[in-house]
Amino acid sequence: MNVLLVLLAFWVPGLVFGAAIRLRGWTLAAAAPLLTFGIVALGVPVLGGLGIRWSLLNVALWTLVLVVVGAALAFAAQRLRARRHPDWTGEDLEKLPLRDHLVLAAGVVVALGVGAVTFLRGTNGITSVQQGWDAPFHGNLVRWIAEHGDARPSTVGTIANLPNQTDYFYPDTYHALLALVFGKGGLTMMPTLNLAALAVIFTVPFGVAALCRVWGMPALGAAAAAAVSTWFSAFPYDSLWRGPLWPYVAGVALVPAMLALGRYLLKPNGIAGPVAIGVGVAGLCGLHTSVVFVVVVYFLLILLAVLCRFEKIEWRRSLPSLIATGGLAIVLGVPLVLPSLYNAGGVTSAYWAPETTLAGGFGQTITFSPMSDFPQWWIGVPAFVGLVLLVRHRRMLWLVGAYVVFGGLFMLTVSINSPIMQTLTSLFYNDHWRIAALIPLAGAVAFGEFAHTGAAWFVRKAQPRVKLASATLGVVAVVLLGLVCGGLSKGGYLGRNASRLAVTYQDGPTVSKAEEAAYTWLSQHTVPGERVMNDRADGSAWMYALAGVQPVEWTFYGAQANTKAAYLSAWVNDIDKYRQVRADLTDLRVRYLIQGKGKATEDAIESAGVARVRPGPEFRVVFRNEGATIYEIAGQSGVTGPTTANGQ
Repeated sequence: MNVLLVLLAFWVPGLVFGAAIRLRGWTLAAAAPLLTFGIVALGVPVLGGLGIRWSLLNVALWTLVLVVVGAALAFAAQRLRARRHPDWTGEDLEKLPLRDHLVLAAGVVVALGVGAVTFLRGTNGITSVQQGWDAPFHGNLVRWIAEHGDARPSTVGTIANLPNQTDYFYPDTYHALLALVFGKGGLTMMPTLNLAALAVIFTVPFGVAALCRVWGMPALGAAAAAAVSTWFSAFPYDSLWRGPLWPYVAGVALVPAMLALGRYLLKPNGIAGPVAIGVGVAGLCGLHTSVVFVVVVYFLLILLAVLCRFEKIEWRRSLPSLIATGGLAIVLGVPLVLPSLYNAGGVTSAYWAPETTLAGGFGQTITFSPMSDFPQWWIGVPAFVGLVLLVRHRRMLWLVGAYVVFGGLFMLTVSINSPIMQTLTSLFYNDHWRIAALIPLAGAVAFGEFAHTGAAWFVRKAQPRVKLASATLGVVAVVLLGLVCGGLSKGGYLGRNASRLAVTYQDGPTVSKAEEAAYTWLSQHTVPGERVMNDRADGSAWMYALAGVQPVEWTFYGAQANTKAAYLSAWVNDIDKYRQVRADLTDLRVRYLIQGKGKATEDAIESAGVARVRPGPEFRVVFRNEGATIYEIAGQSGVTGPTTANGQ
């Protein structure tokens, strides 16, 4: 039931809107989550600006408004085209027979199965807490939006220890969508976050299938590409355990769907292309700004392929659609991107040390195994051969070009530290892991080309000897290839990828089950608005997301200097020496203090004042287990009354 609720949230709004603007088939199925995030991204500033609460009902009504507008525009555009250009047809794609649809569906199902088993095995179920550095921030943001009913980034600074920062920005479209289902149908925090990550994995094979279908790859190849799309370690799994980078992963997962929509730039079909791409750009901006620049690279390469006549276009018909697409993308996307300039310096100044040699980076790139000690030979080698075949067959050369661009960028940034590389990769936090996530898409598509070409060769060789139809022989060939690669890779690298995921899905080191029990105790002994003094280095930043209890220190980075939170972190143990400690505790409504045994990282900086607290007249132990100790602070029993304190 829970997983169904999350999947419905991802797909239903986009399916309804996409159908209204006359998207159909595999493109509609792939684009639905992208359009859903676009609807959410556009709704956040509109509903927030109008003072309308961010709730499931209000967002459903907002979606309905967009559906009506989209349907009306699609109807008007169709009538206008029929009157002015009766010779222009709609879809130029050849209708697939049922057999080919079933083949495509089979490939998607394989990918869904591998992805689901890998994720659930790696996370040890949907209730496990992700132990990574960024995870509590994402959980806190989901709960904050759900409880406060406002998803505008300028209103969520409190959870970043910046309550008075009205220009604060973090792209929160992902969190805004999850806030709508959090608490519904019994969905607690970790099932919400984990099922959403699983839903993101599920979007990948739909996108790859649609991408290959609309850009001319035969059904067998498209099915094979979709089938292996969840086998690569670099994406989607590595960015789910490292970080985790949930919004970024969602954005990258939807790039194939955006590229499938990109076909409408060359073969327009009413308003479907401009509106879907415009709304999709808004969705990607709301998920993670850097993903928009990834799409720009792809679209520029498609344009180059058109200019070089590798892709056909009828300029007279396509030009108005191209102009409309560009205009809508700018109008809908730019207002969502501009606020990100607030933190542009923090993004571009991030630094990650090189992790291999230039030769090592090259080897990882050509085997589609970035950031892996051992290559994924059984999909990497066929995929590299498939790249050669894509070039030979003049199919999707722009995708090969994108592989060269992103693969080259990864190869250089993972091995070289220089100001030039810092500039080129600044949009990605100068993080080679994020760039690595862009490489497997080309690998999946290239594997599909290899499978299709290999199947065609098999049919030519076998048909004179075997009395089977060529279509049946082709399916047999691809199934045999899948069995060989799947067997040699031990089930699509299922065990390998699950093991990578499991690194940050254990009982600690950041938050243990014992510490979760302590947060639950606090939720039963505090009132709304009351805060708990905590150590920024342990897992207590999770207490709000998991139990609804607001901490004084919201993040592992700690509060800014010259704030009440920072002062208390340094001196709370000296409550009997400094009057300011008592005054700040009262102002922030603090009655309890928690010490956790967990630690975010080995070198995380502790809140010295919290770490020095010991039982005594001022600090009485009221809860203790193997993972945490909770103290009641003497003289603070009256802090549960009304206050206007802002938390810092």
